[in-house]
Amino acid sequence: MSDQPLQVLIDGSFYSEADAKISVFDHGLLYGDGVFEGIRFYNDRVFRLDEHIDRLYDSAKAIHLEIKISREEMADQVVRTIAENKLHDGYVRLVVTRGAGGLGLNPYLCETPSVIVIASTISLYPAEKYEKGLILATCATRRPTHDSLSPLVKSLNYLSNVMAKVEAIASGAEEGVMLNTAGYVAECTGDNIFVVKNGKISTPTVPSGSLDGITRRAVIELAEEAGYELSEVQMSRYDLYTADELFLTGTAAEVVPVAEYDKRVIGAGEPGPVTKDLISRFRALVQSSGTPIYG
Repeated sequence: MSDQPLQVLIDGSFYSEADAKISVFDHGLLYGDGVFEGIRFYNDRVFRLDEHIDRLYDSAKAIHLEIKISREEMADQVVRTIAENKLHDGYVRLVVTRGAGGLGLNPYLCETPSVIVIASTISLYPAEKYEKGLILATCATRRPTHDSLSPLVKSLNYLSNVMAKVEAIASGAEEGVMLNTAGYVAECTGDNIFVVKNGKISTPTVPSGSLDGITRRAVIELAEEAGYELSEVQMSRYDLYTADELFLTGTAAEVVPVAEYDKRVIGAGEPGPVTKDLISRFRALVQSSGTPIYG
């Protein structure tokens, strides 16, 4: 990345990072009222951009937030922001807030949603964690239920995930496993979970409380193309404790192995063959596919 300040796109105009501001009356700030996407780009291509844009608009529709620009315009803004910053590999945070309004809850006092696009580099976990594996711990904070705000909505209110992350770090772990209200495994604070047992792969169902992750989808496709048997199931902590291999997937995390969970060594305590294979396949996929950024 260059030494020049990042250029942030806010409502169609670029601002240097020091001048990139929104109103203190924006409901995104006051109430976490808005939606977002994390998007990766590799080798001058944006990975699965259309899927991210579709999910953004689905999240917005679910919270009755009308985005004023088309999906095509939104995708173009993502590409323009990356190009403006002359980046080739990195991460985009795409945010749509409800916009500025009153101090009350009424969202209809917010006349115009704000669209914010930030492009930068990212390194969620140190490189050695992809060689040795993460340490996980179960969190007491549960995933939201479908009868409140659906876990499928990527809203700006991520406080439950933040508190779960606090718990994980306090216990000496690097990532936390979140359960649903029935005690079944949902996902981690920012990643989806996959189990390998006897050569077969499983992952919690979306109704269990997991986000329908874009990287999750890609890994499922790669696993099936490679001939692995894969199923989406209701999963307990027992399934994680007794796994031969565990790995996580996420836009920022990509595919990362797990070495230990709740003080239990997973498999041999290092990335297993299935995990290594899928890491390799995923890295090859992201380097060779996506929406072009330049030309």
